[in-house]
This record gives sequence, C-alpha cells and structure tokens, in this order.
Amino acid sequence: MTHTHAPTEQLSAGGAVSWTVGPEAVGSPAAAALWRAYYTEVSDRYYLLHEGRTTDPEELEREVAAETGDDLRAPHGVLLVARCGGEPAGTAGVRMVDAGSGIAELKRVFVREGLRGKGGAGVLLGAAEDAARALGARRIVLDTRLDLVEARALYTRHGYAETEPYNDGMYAEVWYAKELAPVAG
Repeated sequence: MTHTHAPTEQLSAGGAVSWTVGPEAVGSPAAAALWRAYYTEVSDRYYLLHEGRTTDPEELEREVAAETGDDLRAPHGVLLVARCGGEPAGTAGVRMVDAGSGIAELKRVFVREGLRGKGGAGVLLGAAEDAARALGARRIVLDTRLDLVEARALYTRHGYAETEPYNDGMYAEVWYAKELAPVAG
C-alpha cells in the first residue's frame, strides 16, 4: 500500500505547523522510537495511577520487544507515521479484524507530548480512516482505558461513539466505533 496523506497545515499558537502522514515499516527506526515513547507513556500512566510507580525498566524492555506489530503489516494492516516539520511526531495503526464484515481496528494512536494540541492527532485519525477504507473497512473500532481521557475526548470530537465491547483485552475499559463513509469519487 502506498497510501499517503497530503500535507496539512494546522494553525497553532506559534503559527502554522506542517503535518504529513504516510505508511512506515513497523521496524523502522522512526516507528520503533514512537512505539517505545507510546508504550512508555501509557504504561507509566497506568502504574502511576494504580501502583504509584513508573514502569519497571525490565518490564518495559520485555513488552516493547514482545509487540512486533506484525498485525500492522500489509496486506491486512498499516502503520502510519505523522511528521511535523519533517520529524517523526506521531503514529497510528490500522488492522483488519474482520474483512468479511468490513471491520478495522485503530491501534497505537500517539502524538509526542511537545507536539500535542497542534492538529496532528486529527490529521493522523483522518489518515487512519483513509487507510482503513483502502483496506476495505466500512467500520473502525478501538479500545482504550478510562484514564486516557484526552484520547477519549479526541475520538469523540472526531465522530467516534462508545460501543459494546468487541474484545476482552486486559486494559480495554471502553470501546469506540465509527462508521466510515465511502470515499467520494
């Protein structure tokens, strides 16, 4: 898949910010660094909330290494990397979970902390939805945790609605879905 999302200019307090989004190999240095940043943040947040500590470094290394991202490889998935001013800044993955009913799952939505609030997450979601359509999806689903309130607000702002559980993931506490309108053409 050679799907790319056109550069998008988003205004921020500091002026125009240029975002581009395109597919990236799961094992690329940019994808690996973004996966590590994503996992570190969500894991630390979980442990700080529930146990008052950050993630044990050995656990972090074990979990980062264990998640190969194979489900985000063609032909049934894609990993997208957003770049801000050309630098890797965020990621989103899409994988087909049920091709027969046209259902894709959104995974690993993340924007680096210093670049949040500058439009990148919305650009990533739009590109992920386009990628899901290109994979044949008519509906996109995701799961998240209740404490990730910023992510939940983002999904709601972009038309995702809470739905019934579709999996029993260990950290899945709330599920969202969005019907994907066909690409106008």
